[in-house]
Amino acid sequence: MIGRQKEIEALNELFESGRAELVVIYGRQGIGKTVLVDETFAGRITFRHAGLSPADEDAKGLLKAQLAHFYNSLILHGMEECKEPDNWLDAFLLLEQFLLKIDDGSRQLVFLDELPWLDSPRSGFLRAFEGFWNTWACHRKNLMVIVCGSANSWVLDNLINNHGGLYGRVTYEIKLSPFTLRECEEFYSSRGIVFSRYDIIQSYMIFGGIPYYLGYMKKEQSLAQNVDSLLFSRNGKLKNEYNRLFESVFTNPEAIKEIVRLLYTRNAGFTRKEITEKLGITDGGGLSKNLSALIASDFITKYVPFGFTKREEHYKLIDPFCLFYLHFVQEQTKINEKFWQQNVMSQSVVVWRGFAFENVCFNHIDQIKHALGISGVISSASAWSKKGGDEDGVQIDLLIQRNDNVINMCEIKFTSEDFTVDKNYYRVLLSRPERIRELVSPKTSIQSTLITTYGLKRNEYSGAFTNVITMDDLFS
Repeated sequence: MIGRQKEIEALNELFESGRAELVVIYGRQGIGKTVLVDETFAGRITFRHAGLSPADEDAKGLLKAQLAHFYNSLILHGMEECKEPDNWLDAFLLLEQFLLKIDDGSRQLVFLDELPWLDSPRSGFLRAFEGFWNTWACHRKNLMVIVCGSANSWVLDNLINNHGGLYGRVTYEIKLSPFTLRECEEFYSSRGIVFSRYDIIQSYMIFGGIPYYLGYMKKEQSLAQNVDSLLFSRNGKLKNEYNRLFESVFTNPEAIKEIVRLLYTRNAGFTRKEITEKLGITDGGGLSKNLSALIASDFITKYVPFGFTKREEHYKLIDPFCLFYLHFVQEQTKINEKFWQQNVMSQSVVVWRGFAFENVCFNHIDQIKHALGISGVISSASAWSKKGGDEDGVQIDLLIQRNDNVINMCEIKFTSEDFTVDKNYYRVLLSRPERIRELVSPKTSIQSTLITTYGLKRNEYSGAFTNVITMDDLFS
């Protein structure tokens, strides 16, 4: 099992709690929710069931299929055959009767995977699940129920933030996030895949830390060959993943994709007001749910840019796969099965790597803080830019504003060798702190920090940087 140690420890503690537990595990599709439960509780699951995908099925037919599938799961786990349930109330009654019959006093673990898929339109599933938990399950001290779902908006609305019968009933929640660079490295190593850290970072720029995507990598191929095979070949495994990603877990995938496409167009992101204006939509509960679901799935993040107020929060697209797909894959008008191998050194890809590496750093702020020795310091991170007026415009890749009166002004450079500061760039670096001082307290110290791949070449200008962070630090 790669990573997830905190989650495994928490789940094992809950298993031994001696109380009824209702645990919710959520996160984007392919993040490893089912694997986490399978690996943690191998040989200890009393009953498991996974919902059927609602794709291409009318509501009435789907309900019948879901109930038949649930009944079949009970039979496979040892329940005696009986009349199939006509509704979810009867289905959960069968589950209760089955668990009672086999109860020997030891811990019983029920795992319901893809729970949102069970809640088909007008099925009455959620009310029946409320009844199952509130009337019976919550009183069983030896019962632990784990539910998973990739439809994060459903999970948030109906379980975690439920204001009805399940209000406050979830005893523990786990949000699974993508792998870090270190975990990606461990994953590749476990599969016998030999990539340098330079290539692992580039793979993260494309696939992010999604175990499902990384699992398609072939050890006999280079990174570039793998990218072509998965995304640019005629039958690439992930060629149509972008649309499937949204259509399988969101009830309104087109609205979600519109938000994602808009956020892609500006590296710093947009305010909520700007999103409504540019998409021509109302600023209401629907937008709130969509943004919350995208944040919960780690597609986007919400932050306050340096120099802005809380009312000017920005939403920024941070999912590497979406960023890469919209930049390169979507633009392909003709099939070129060796596109990435042929263009890997092109200027457009070199420029893209620069922006993509900035995104990698935004996804590894904890590792950057650790390298700076400030893990315990409260801070906020954002990019910052100021358009030119009387003065030249300025753009800073990353600012880490700390509550110990220090700001790390970070320059992010993705290079194939040590980064070199020349005379002109040295002058630029010296001028930037003064632009920031206009917006902060006089007691604030500003430290110029370089985040790069291999390091900083020492010369007469290299002293412009107080701190240097390399890609190895991002793997900490």
